[in-house]
Amino acid sequence: MPKSYNESSFKVLRGLDPVRQRPGMYTNLESPNHIIAEVVDNACDEALAGHARNIQVIAHTDGSVSVQDDGRGIPVGIHAEEGKSVVEVAFTMLHSGGKFDKTTDGAYQFAGGLHGVGVAVTNALSKKVEVTVSRDAGQYSITFLDGVAEHPLKKTGPCPRSQTGTTVRAWPNPRYFDNPGVNLAQLERSLRSKAVLLSGATISLTLEKTGETRTWIYPDGLRGYLAESLSGFELATPIIFQEKFARKSEGGFAEGEGASWALTWSAEGAVIRESYVNLIPTPSGGTHEAGLRDGIFNSVRQFAELHGLLPKGVKLVPEDVFSRLSFVLSAKVLDPQFQGQTKDKLVSRDAVKLVSSMLKDPLDLWLNDHIEHAKRIVELAIEQAQARMRSAQKVEKKKGSSVAVLPGKLTDCSSRDTARTELFLVEGDSAGGSAKQGRNKEFQAVLPLRGKVLNTFEVEKDRLFSNNEIHDIAVAIGVDPHAPEDTVDLSSLRYSGIFIMADADVDGAHISTLLLTLFYRHFYRVVEAGKVFLAQPPLFRIDVPAHGKTQARKIYALNDAELEVIQDKLRKEKVREGSWTISRFKGLGEMSPEQLWDTTLNPDTRRALCVKVDASSYKATMGMFNMLMGKQEAATRRAWLEYHGNEVEVDI
Repeated sequence: MPKSYNESSFKVLRGLDPVRQRPGMYTNLESPNHIIAEVVDNACDEALAGHARNIQVIAHTDGSVSVQDDGRGIPVGIHAEEGKSVVEVAFTMLHSGGKFDKTTDGAYQFAGGLHGVGVAVTNALSKKVEVTVSRDAGQYSITFLDGVAEHPLKKTGPCPRSQTGTTVRAWPNPRYFDNPGVNLAQLERSLRSKAVLLSGATISLTLEKTGETRTWIYPDGLRGYLAESLSGFELATPIIFQEKFARKSEGGFAEGEGASWALTWSAEGAVIRESYVNLIPTPSGGTHEAGLRDGIFNSVRQFAELHGLLPKGVKLVPEDVFSRLSFVLSAKVLDPQFQGQTKDKLVSRDAVKLVSSMLKDPLDLWLNDHIEHAKRIVELAIEQAQARMRSAQKVEKKKGSSVAVLPGKLTDCSSRDTARTELFLVEGDSAGGSAKQGRNKEFQAVLPLRGKVLNTFEVEKDRLFSNNEIHDIAVAIGVDPHAPEDTVDLSSLRYSGIFIMADADVDGAHISTLLLTLFYRHFYRVVEAGKVFLAQPPLFRIDVPAHGKTQARKIYALNDAELEVIQDKLRKEKVREGSWTISRFKGLGEMSPEQLWDTTLNPDTRRALCVKVDASSYKATMGMFNMLMGKQEAATRRAWLEYHGNEVEVDI
């Protein structure tokens, strides 16, 4: 440990150094597929904007991959602020690009590459990158070695003025990836899905080693793709294809925002579920899928109620309607926000309302125009609901006489279906009161915690129950404390998710840390099963007045960076500067039940981080816990804090 902490302790990472030092923050390190996908996404964004019709990908025998499109070509002029070509800026500077301007006359109104680190990350993690641009009757080229331009962009010759486009060839650096080679099967699936979403565009993959070329073009779009994916399975309904996009100033959405979708139900067999945002695949789903689920559930439930199809005592829940549904969803969102650089999950809150509102009316019309098919959908949902109710009754009988008396301050949920129920450990009685009022009483339980929980890192498990708070948590979740090496039966776990819900301040972070210590040290198997989550309440609320045809609305921001993005979006929507007001939440207790539901409790709109464990790093993790939470480690903690002092973000 250094003895001093002064000006020389500070490091400034410039250019592509942050990517090389922490590559896992920017890409998936299993294989180079994601850095190749960034190049493909740029070509697809040209097609989405209507400027490219052909995208050719070649997997070369030397391990490199090239991507060629016939779009407009990256601008080749000198960037006014940086003093070098725009091509060089794009490949060497993070957070640069032509996709941040969301005005109607911007280069890209809808695009997936919005984090601004795409091809710069490709360049940073490649041994070599060659870029060739055809534009303005000339051909230009530049080569990067280990992320550095070998020479400035230069013109290599003329070309027909009608010939435009960009070709990028990248040699991934194997030192950064677990598997140095591109996963060709995964690349093929990705390219095929792009062809589905870009109806009319032709996408091909050539394997140089075998000389084989595979070409995809889907004139029938989503419907044809879903039909192909489900071939061989008996469908209960025909495939429903619909789409709807906002007109100017419609419902508070930008012109062109909306979605297209293909749906079908099957009585048995596999279900296919794929979703995309501006052509970016979202394998972990997100708020656009939540909007799809909300719109479909409301349509099917209303149809069932209108026609009196529900048996007495049966109440449908979204999972009943969704269980046998296959779908492909393609959403267009003006300024999508993703969770993480790999963009696996959409977290834009507006996307729930966007997709739900766009889907519901067209689906209502289809259900009422196809009565027999609609009744079959309701039958499948009722069958699932009845199976769910039978399962819950069995569990209740099994546990009836053996379960401990639940703590008095626990406000439990009415459902005993442990596949759906959730428990929120809430900091403070005031926030606990709002959570109790704002929750869904059917499947959400609330356990308020008074003050800070005991630091249990060095407490033996047989002494834990002397602390009332820990006793109540253990009894509420239905699992006894245990060590990581113990064999534990988790069938007694009463909730599918345990959410730590603390204020977004220093005290809240301390309480979250104490609870994480408790779970990791004494309920390891619960954490290992992916049952523990950290709720992410917002810091800000933005009240936007009515303007034009758009009604007044409330928007929530998780942090300062998201607040700035939202304000930029309001400016682009021509909302008068200064007309909106910004409120900062000091704690969960300041939120009304409605606000708490919208931001932190509602499964469709909340944000939460799943706490995961890595068995291979258990020893290192316990060492970190010991340094942070051990009573005899004060000197080590002090040295660690001094060493990492320059990384602190102060919230004053």
